[in-house]
Amino acid sequence: MTKTALLGGITPAQFLRDYWHKKPLLIRQAIPAFQPPLSRQALFDLAGRDDVESRLITHRSDGWDMQHGPLAKLPALKQKAWTLLVQGVNLHDDAADALLRQFRFIPDARLDDLMISFATDGGGVGPHFDSYDVFLLQAHGQRRWRISAQTDLSLKEDVPLKILRHFEPEQEFVLEPGDMLYLPPQYAHDGVAVGECMTYSIGFRAPAHQELGEAFLEYMLDSIDLPGRFADPELKATSKPAELPVDMVRRLRDELNKIRFTDDDITIFLGEYLSEPKLSVTFDAPPEISFARFFQEARKRGLRLHRKTQMLYRASHVFINGESFEVGRADKAILARLADQRILAKSDFATASEDLLEAFHQWHESGWLELN
Repeated sequence: MTKTALLGGITPAQFLRDYWHKKPLLIRQAIPAFQPPLSRQALFDLAGRDDVESRLITHRSDGWDMQHGPLAKLPALKQKAWTLLVQGVNLHDDAADALLRQFRFIPDARLDDLMISFATDGGGVGPHFDSYDVFLLQAHGQRRWRISAQTDLSLKEDVPLKILRHFEPEQEFVLEPGDMLYLPPQYAHDGVAVGECMTYSIGFRAPAHQELGEAFLEYMLDSIDLPGRFADPELKATSKPAELPVDMVRRLRDELNKIRFTDDDITIFLGEYLSEPKLSVTFDAPPEISFARFFQEARKRGLRLHRKTQMLYRASHVFINGESFEVGRADKAILARLADQRILAKSDFATASEDLLEAFHQWHESGWLELN
């Protein structure tokens, strides 16, 4: 991989080796002459929609206030110290999605979303830490960041935000448009707007093991097969009828220990789980067209994944928006190209099977796939 301005003139491999999960990296002019793809008003309009996750955070002399969207009305721009956070902007804007995709040297299974923070002078969300890696790209105006590798991550009580009880900054930077700051998980930081500003946060998925474990066991419910029924033909009389029989515990322990999870079980679970759209995500179906017409248009124009579509693969398994299936080698090559590049040229259909073409038609009808 070649060196890139996005990472301060180092390669993705060097970044992952020296910084990822390890230490911060300040990158001046990661995107030179950066122009934010969304205007302030366009961001405000998104915050007013009920299919977009947004929060309004206000810092007053008597404490913090947080209001969840949709936000029909925002404070006046002349009012200081308020912040608007809009999650998943990449789901609603092609340019924002293209910006997020610049970070695909990290696997899609880890890439989460692009959040935009708009703040008036003095606005911020207080000193805090994130449980995941984050790139903080300055899009408009200036923001002062103070950061710390402190190990005390205890939080204040009785506030609507996760704010650190004690924050001892070790470094300080003022970011200009195009500058970017990478922070590893659990690195304390506090960003405060210097005048009006917008910051783009590129965040990554880091699901808790407990969350994954619960979801996996639920997923495996239909796969568990334990034939037979408990029996104790050698049962003996007892003088302690309320005591759980030790032989019963041992017999059932042996039966439950027969449950085994294979690599395929885990692969299919993870593929479906990590490609599942968030609850707020909906797809708009295009005007219905016949399979013959769709195939004709696809051969002329090619196809691309909708920006909301998440597509992953592993070995012969392919996952799209929470669904999975196995494919043969020829179709797998086409689908892997689509997942990696998020686009197929018209020439990529030459070896596609009838089943795959029908799947493409179905995905198009669902709004998951678009004609170029």
